[in-house]
Amino acid sequence: MALWIQAQQLKGDALHQMQALYGQHFPIEVRHYLAQWIESQPWDAIDVEKQQEEFKAKRLLESLIQELQRKAEHQMGEDGFLLKIKLGHYASQLKSAYDPCPMELVRCIKHILYTEQRLVQEASNVSSPGVGLTDGTPQKYQQINQAFEELRVMTQDTENDLRKLQHSQEYFIIQYQESLRIQAQMSSLASLPPAERVQRETSLQSRKATLEAWLTREANTLQKYRQDLAEKQQRTLALLRKQQTVIVDDELIQWKRRQQLAGNGGPPEGSLDILQSWCEKLADMIWQNRQQIRRVEHLTQQLPIPGPTEELLKELNGTVTDIISALVTSTFIIEKQPPQVLKTQTKFAATVRLLVGGKLNVHMNPPQVKATIINEQQAKALLKNENTRNDSSGEILNNNCVMEYHQTTGTLSAHFRNMSLKRIKRSDRRGAESVTEEKFTVLFESQFSVGGNELMFHVKTLSLPVVVIVHGSQDNNATATVLWDNAFSEPGRVPFVVPDKVTWPQLCEALNMKYKSEVQSDRGLSEENLVFLAQKAFSSSSNSPEDYRNMTMTWSQFNRESLPGRNFTFWQWFDGVIELMKKHLKAHWNDGAILGFLNKQQAQDMLLSKPNGTFLLRFSDSEIGGITIAWVAENPNKAGERMVWNLMPFTTKDFSIRSLADRISDLNHLLFLYPNQSKDEVFSRYCTPPNSKAVGDGYVKPEIKQVVKVEFSPPNSEQPGGNSNFMDHTASPNVNQQNSFAIYAPMSDPMLDAEGEFDLEETMDMARQVEEFLRQPSEPQWSGQQS
Repeated sequence: MALWIQAQQLKGDALHQMQALYGQHFPIEVRHYLAQWIESQPWDAIDVEKQQEEFKAKRLLESLIQELQRKAEHQMGEDGFLLKIKLGHYASQLKSAYDPCPMELVRCIKHILYTEQRLVQEASNVSSPGVGLTDGTPQKYQQINQAFEELRVMTQDTENDLRKLQHSQEYFIIQYQESLRIQAQMSSLASLPPAERVQRETSLQSRKATLEAWLTREANTLQKYRQDLAEKQQRTLALLRKQQTVIVDDELIQWKRRQQLAGNGGPPEGSLDILQSWCEKLADMIWQNRQQIRRVEHLTQQLPIPGPTEELLKELNGTVTDIISALVTSTFIIEKQPPQVLKTQTKFAATVRLLVGGKLNVHMNPPQVKATIINEQQAKALLKNENTRNDSSGEILNNNCVMEYHQTTGTLSAHFRNMSLKRIKRSDRRGAESVTEEKFTVLFESQFSVGGNELMFHVKTLSLPVVVIVHGSQDNNATATVLWDNAFSEPGRVPFVVPDKVTWPQLCEALNMKYKSEVQSDRGLSEENLVFLAQKAFSSSSNSPEDYRNMTMTWSQFNRESLPGRNFTFWQWFDGVIELMKKHLKAHWNDGAILGFLNKQQAQDMLLSKPNGTFLLRFSDSEIGGITIAWVAENPNKAGERMVWNLMPFTTKDFSIRSLADRISDLNHLLFLYPNQSKDEVFSRYCTPPNSKAVGDGYVKPEIKQVVKVEFSPPNSEQPGGNSNFMDHTASPNVNQQNSFAIYAPMSDPMLDAEGEFDLEETMDMARQVEEFLRQPSEPQWSGQQS
């Protein structure tokens, strides 16, 4: 069912909330008559924070105007005439309002659709609780909304009691004034004749006694009213504090945790609109109760009656001020975090938002927000409320921004679009800590008042930890620090404490999340992949996942200590795989063409059971960001024996010259992708189409092809010179790879080590040198032959 049809079925407060979304900025009639069109447009595809996407917003605005005009032209009859005029007027109105700022239209409609969806979902959850619920979240929302309803009733109840108290006190004061008037009349009786004086005095004394008795009783009643009202407000504030704990300490903290995990590739943290609506309801009710308490205080000052109420009111005033202060300071948050790996002299952005800013009218005097970078020790001192004024660990350019209020969405936020870290001041490092393990944070702070300067607030919030680098080569290790911190930090920690070791399953979850995000794939790391990683991390040979369940990995093992026999760490190897995949091999991973996480022995065991020409792709053990082709073929040096060969690993540099699909297509001895798929079926759609124009402009156009050179050395005999074959012409390989045109004389060295294994280190540079040579312009070689 269309969203608009469901929205029209809302009732009560939900219907009022939905109606409040519309006005001159976006008439409800436009929503009604263009409902289907509005709901089918890609509003979410536009990032309103990116100015470069404004052309998309402009296009949608123009389409909206055209749809309105088309709808107006199709109206017929008497009623249609009026509607035609009205829709035409709305088209002009919207064009005038949003033509200078089309992004505001996108922001407005996104907010409307999101709020309608939320209201419809909440209404359906109330009418059919438990239906279609999978994670308990809608029940939690329902509990929060029920608590708000209870608070509304309690606040309305205290408001009614307050009015009764006010009326009773006003009547009491009138009667008290009457008592004073009687007293004054009795004082003036001395001038009257004795007989008349006695008569009048008796009458006045009787009235006075009656009135004084009533005043005494009424004073006790008023005192009880005040006490009862104060106790009701005490209960309301207790429920408000409880509700605030649920929203701020549970829901908002969970949102921040999701935001942190999103930095590791987790799912997006989600919109803040629901949280803002809750926080605004809280702010509204807290403020109403604060005003009620102040009115009761005013009544007690107006008519002091000795009793315990005054102390209780003073306590309530302090409590409600604490509650609203906690709400304001807790809802000053970072909506868009600065990059956690922050390079100096590089532009970056961030967005800060005050969730209760619109409700408390903070935007009437827009506050300014300042950004400063501080180190770990300064962050600790800040949270201990120690004096850290003017302390910073660097200089950020363009670090001041005024908060802007967006009328259509009701959000108050500051968008820092062009910040840049000019310099950084590092602290003394501890032990083996490197510069890429030092954590900083961006401090955002602002100052403003609410309630006509009744309350002043100095709010601060810290970004997620950032690691500052000065060169791209540091990015790998900095990312490791960020990943470990995002994955394993605990809420409410002392900045920026993280455990030094974690269980292997915990690390697997973090690695899988990062991998899926970077490779942009639903195909994550399988249990077999994780076992391979465990074998690499712990130098183990066990193939059982259970053997690693209770094992722990330290930070040093993760990214300080090199893997045995290597000059790189576990993380550096894994990050190299990620970089290779996301830059060149995403499609092949998503197709399932890359097994990847296999060692040489596993590949051999798998391939020897398959026909000759079967191959697979696995990540290199010896080179960061390398992938190799392993294939099974006859041993040319021993008749009847089959062998598994491993091609020299390819890296990002290689694939920037020629793609994996093209390289596999070049090698005719590779026939089947493991277990039994034709290589053309898997890779042909990714191959570069042949160049139909080989010669043009007087130049011969060269073509790079992958060639694997093979030399045959029959057992106990010497290979005659000049008798080399090439792998694309034979199915019996003895590995030797060169990436060349195949126009150079074959190399005489077989490039095999003593065990017959391919020597990666000695041949890697050779192959790349040849490819680099081939990429050089060929004009000088041919210039003498050109006419």
